Amino acid sequence: MAVKRKPIYVLILPRFEDIFHSFYTGEITKGVNLAASRLNVDFLVHIADRSDHAAWLDPTLLDRKHVDGILFADIDNDLDIVKKAITRGMPCLVLNNIIHEPINYIAVNNYEAAMQVVERFIKLGHKHIATIAGDLTTQAGQSRLEGYNDALKKHNIEPDETYVKLGGFLRTPAREAAVELLKLKSRPTAIFAASDVMALEVMDVAKSKKISIPSELAICGFDDNPLRAHSSIPLATVSQPLVEMGRLGLEMLYQISHGLAKLPVKEVLLAKLIQAESMGKI
Repeated sequence: MAVKRKPIYVLILPRFEDIFHSFYTGEITKGVNLAASRLNVDFLVHIADRSDHAAWLDPTLLDRKHVDGILFADIDNDLDIVKKAITRGMPCLVLNNIIHEPINYIAVNNYEAAMQVVERFIKLGHKHIATIAGDLTTQAGQSRLEGYNDALKKHNIEPDETYVKLGGFLRTPAREAAVELLKLKSRPTAIFAASDVMALEVMDVAKSKKISIPSELAICGFDDNPLRAHSSIPLATVSQPLVEMGRLGLEMLYQISHGLAKLPVKEVLLAKLIQAESMGKI
């Protein structure tokens, strides 16, 4: 008699620099693991090449005899890759992307959180507000930049393209961006960095230029990364429920694969601004 196997789900992670030291990856995986333990299921981690989406789904992953569902940690805005799996009859759920088509997702409202940061800067008296954007191939990167721009426009502050730099959620580009911003003749009085890793680079560059934080430069990051504990001045940030997103993601995928969920699953989790000393008045 054949032994019934445990349900197996696949977590697909797009590969990027320092993936094994990534706060985002670690928190999502932690949440998925919590759900897997509670549900008594197994999950496999499939790390995929970000530049070649066609290679994300090999025939083994799409075989319902071996896999019960796929959880995409992000899709780099490529809905076709998800549709391919759905067409093959594979239960799927996408994390970290708000999708307007009938595709299952659980995401964080990055746009509203970014608006919240910029509006707080404005309330503190800042008008010269710059941003170091994240990876714009991701929806999170795009949404945080859109939130920044729309918050300025909402308060009748014309966005200045010289105040927008790309950091890609990476240290070196963020450091280069900070150097460019802080040597401008009309230097910003506040910088919203789309991740804490990038915000810490801004703080380091400001310190090297003897620019006082927050009296001369206010800074806010994003992620509530534990690395904040190593900053010389407490760093303001945005806390995201990443563990919760991973946990809910696998739990909902389990429900979907057993025909127990009302489809499509669409849930948006709220992020929270955490104020700290780095986010001071002008």
